[in-house]
Amino acid sequence: MNLSRFSNALVCVGMVVLQTSCGSGGNEKTAAADSTAAADSAAKAQAAASTIVTTPQNMLVVHHKVADYSKWLASYEGHDSARLAAGLHNYVIGRGLEDSNMVMVALRSDDTAKAMAFVKDPGLKAAMKKGGILGAPMISFVTETWQDTGKTEITLRGRTSLTVKDWEVFIKAFQEGKQERMDNGLIDRVVGHDLDDNKKVTLVAAIADSAKAFAYYKSDALKKRREAGGVVGEPVRFFYRVVKHY
Repeated sequence: MNLSRFSNALVCVGMVVLQTSCGSGGNEKTAAADSTAAADSAAKAQAAASTIVTTPQNMLVVHHKVADYSKWLASYEGHDSARLAAGLHNYVIGRGLEDSNMVMVALRSDDTAKAMAFVKDPGLKAAMKKGGILGAPMISFVTETWQDTGKTEITLRGRTSLTVKDWEVFIKAFQEGKQERMDNGLIDRVVGHDLDDNKKVTLVAAIADSAKAFAYYKSDALKKRREAGGVVGEPVRFFYRVVKHY
């Protein structure tokens, strides 16, 4: 009788141990699955949050002066279908800091050959005349090799054009100076070069602190950075405010 009770108790203990063991295994698997899902979710969130684009993007950039900005803008946007047919997409419009009638237009280009044909088309010249453009526009094709596409409330920009001896040497020196630029109120937005000449460099920075930035542009520290990067001659800068971002 005692032996029977002992055997039954032993069986019950075994079942409890078995159930506990199975439950523990299930919990471990669930925890592992949850951990994996959380890691995947974090990776996706990080990828989605990244605003840096390093895939080269060809751009058409135009600078010109207008008689009346509002009149010009209406004419410009009325000519959009012709640009789309040439594979050109509106991107940014900026107005000069010193002269608000100096306008910069940047457009993404899907097809460089079509875009080049477009800028030579007599129809464009007629459209520009209708829009009240004064003088001959400055037109350039740029390949952006790096850009930060993240939204920012900072509208003031500095666009710098310069000539370098060697693109790779310049980029290395430029990257090394990133923190120094940030400390002086400059936030990198675009790095690129002319379509057919990577020694003709274009830089765009958002200006978070104009007093610091304008002082830095004239500083010996930046001059040394340019020398380290093999910059030839003096850079040309255009300061503007972003007034429209498509």
